[in-house]
Amino acid sequence: MKTFVILFFGVFFIIFSDFVNGKTLHRSTRDDKYTTRYDNVDVDRILHSKRLLLNYINCLLEKGPCSPEGRELKKILPDALVTNCSKCSEVQKKQAGKILTFVLLNYRNEWNQLVAKYDPDGIYRKQYEIDDDYDYSELDSAKK
Repeated sequence: MKTFVILFFGVFFIIFSDFVNGKTLHRSTRDDKYTTRYDNVDVDRILHSKRLLLNYINCLLEKGPCSPEGRELKKILPDALVTNCSKCSEVQKKQAGKILTFVLLNYRNEWNQLVAKYDPDGIYRKQYEIDDDYDYSELDSAKK
């Protein structure tokens, strides 16, 4: 069975970083990339805060209020999906993988709801599938 990974959480860590730092998200106009100022944020700490994680998920699902950062995430998400995160730094792509794995393994119900909302036609799901021969041992470190 193929497991799919959707890149919409690729931008998630940027928004979480903004929340932790109390800053708003800015895009670099110099090279049309998302800002790298938050690349050193401790994403693990954020992922292990159920309250923070669910607040953002509920915002994305329109089931709860959105912080300014959550609203920004909702704006950026379609672009990140369409461009295959081409505006993300390498650190952001790595952090996105960590977030994707964590949410997929630990918040499956919420994951499925997000996929249904942001990829109802399965366009990105197909694009980000993990092959059957993928080494899942790396995923063990992402579990709670």
